[in-house]
Amino acid sequence: MVTSAKGFSAVRFGILTPVLSLVPGAHAPWEVQGTILDVRRIAEAADRLGYEYLTCSEHIAIPLDGMDLPGPRYWDPLSTFGYLAGHTARIHLATSVLVLGYHHPLEIAKRFGTLDRISGGRLILGLGAGYLQKEFELLGVPFDGRGPRVDDAIRALRASFGRRTPSYDGLFFHFDGMVVDPWGVQEHVPLWIGGRTRRSLRRAVELGDGWCPFAVSARRVASWLEAAAATEAWQARTSPLEVILVSREPIDPSGSPEGTAATVAELRAAGGTMMSLWFVHHSVDHYIEQLEAMSELLPSL
Repeated sequence: MVTSAKGFSAVRFGILTPVLSLVPGAHAPWEVQGTILDVRRIAEAADRLGYEYLTCSEHIAIPLDGMDLPGPRYWDPLSTFGYLAGHTARIHLATSVLVLGYHHPLEIAKRFGTLDRISGGRLILGLGAGYLQKEFELLGVPFDGRGPRVDDAIRALRASFGRRTPSYDGLFFHFDGMVVDPWGVQEHVPLWIGGRTRRSLRRAVELGDGWCPFAVSARRVASWLEAAAATEAWQARTSPLEVILVSREPIDPSGSPEGTAATVAELRAAGGTMMSLWFVHHSVDHYIEQLEAMSELLPSL
């Protein structure tokens, strides 16, 4: 990373991909009827303009009586990214996030390892413990006690991704003596840990490459990071922790460049090293205009 005169690291930017999910209060009306061709246009523009990554989240089956927080729509990350990988060249594909409780680590290593190979090593695995208990119940997977299982799943995934003959012997997962082919290009695929609690940050510091909180204020992020930096686990890290933040409100680089700059400054000051951009937009064409306006604004930030 390049360090600025003020001591900040240069921040990289990705996008919260529209259309792929419909979070209440966080999507534009046109997205309801949005298509994969719209997403492809946006992905191609972001790739051309030099954005770092685009995202796709995961929910499998949303209970009707538990839909208020997540919303009803979540495109499957694997199939969606498989398509977008064939229409982009350099942008990274970030799951934001996979719910670890829904999958065996070898399943992720095989399926997303294949995607990593298809995309030429452009995968970022965002991982989370999950919070929607009724979805866990629908899928027949345990909700209680998921924390230790998630930690073990991350360790198992780290030991298996990018390896043809993986092996692991942990608290919950054990495997050896088999072949996973194809396997991921990246032996150390970036693992970003999602969540909205201090525990998610501790998990990221201990086991991950990045932390991508949601619904956590910039002030709280800064406080939690300051406390985490004083821990032995932080001092034991061999590489810096990426901190991937998103603004609480959508930004408008074409209509309000000053407001956009202020938002970026706030997230940088909180400790952000990457930012997932959420734009004001009224159509797919307007979204691409915002991507272009933001890329023109970046040199001045």
